[in-house]
Amino acid sequence: MKAGPDQAAAAELAALRERIDALDLEILERLAARARLAVEVARAKARRGDADFYRPEREAQVLRRLLERNPGPLEGEAVARIFREIMSACLALEQPITVAFLGPEGTYTQEAVIKHFGHAVRTRPMVAIDEVFREVEAGAANYGVVPVENSSEGVVNHTLDGFIESSLKICGEVELPIHLNFLVGPRTDPQAISRVYAHPQALAQCRKWLDANYPGIERIPVSSNGEAARRVKGEWNSAAIAGEMAMELYGLVRLWARIEDRPDNSTRFLVIGREVLPPSGDDKTSILVATRNEPGALYAILEPLRDHGIDMTRIETRPSPSGKWNYLFFIDFKGHVDEPPVRAALDEVRRRALDLKFLGSYPRAVL
Repeated sequence: MKAGPDQAAAAELAALRERIDALDLEILERLAARARLAVEVARAKARRGDADFYRPEREAQVLRRLLERNPGPLEGEAVARIFREIMSACLALEQPITVAFLGPEGTYTQEAVIKHFGHAVRTRPMVAIDEVFREVEAGAANYGVVPVENSSEGVVNHTLDGFIESSLKICGEVELPIHLNFLVGPRTDPQAISRVYAHPQALAQCRKWLDANYPGIERIPVSSNGEAARRVKGEWNSAAIAGEMAMELYGLVRLWARIEDRPDNSTRFLVIGREVLPPSGDDKTSILVATRNEPGALYAILEPLRDHGIDMTRIETRPSPSGKWNYLFFIDFKGHVDEPPVRAALDEVRRRALDLKFLGSYPRAVL
């Protein structure tokens, strides 16, 4: 008896599911084999006294290679995120990594930590950016993650100031799209909202939306969007501006989604650590330069970068915290300090400046 269309389709679906089940088992076996190799790597490093279990430049190289060879149909970012989690879980078998970040839990900085290190990392929330620096300097955390600039509101000065006195180096960067939500607690009356909590930059990023939708409510700046969400949980007449992680963590209700004034809003974060990294093949370098308050001072330190073909990606100015320096320039550019053109340019800048501090060469953000 000939099978009908429904029976034929059901048989085809069953066969496809059997193939998927078989592939799942094969993937599981391959994952187990990779994990066993990670354990062997840890033992080999221990035998030779190598304490560098996490290698940011190596991880960046692996992810770039996978993106280059991705045959589809999965998008490159999806593939990179999957392998980031695989590497994160395998690294935890070698040696768990602890990362300090600007807390409390639920902040975008914590999201940046997970995006860069994966979910197997141990996270440690700190109440201020300078405490993140101190935690890493003291060895209580392997790395720290701090925000450095937002695409619409500019630089985070507390982070730049942290590098002036710190000996830590930049070991990586994370770029995170920022989508802000208008959140309330489960007991909140939406008609009775009289105040909104948020980080000052989040309030600035949503200024036009707030003017149009809640012009009369009080806008209260707090230390982080995670702190804003934490406060709102127990109040009945307030709202918070925060991301999805904070919403889920504190059990809040989303009244409005994506309220940021610019849809391309994003924040860049820096990974800080104690080591200087070798080249990954696609790197950036950050420096801190001090100059005198005199005509042509900025041109004098930028000219060597131009002459050696160095592509500058960012420059920020900060007032000197002491009388020693008049102006401080934070400069990012493409390339690694071990590359001859970069080294030659920095040698020339050092001769022209009052002082030059190397902040690190690190892989450009892959995700």
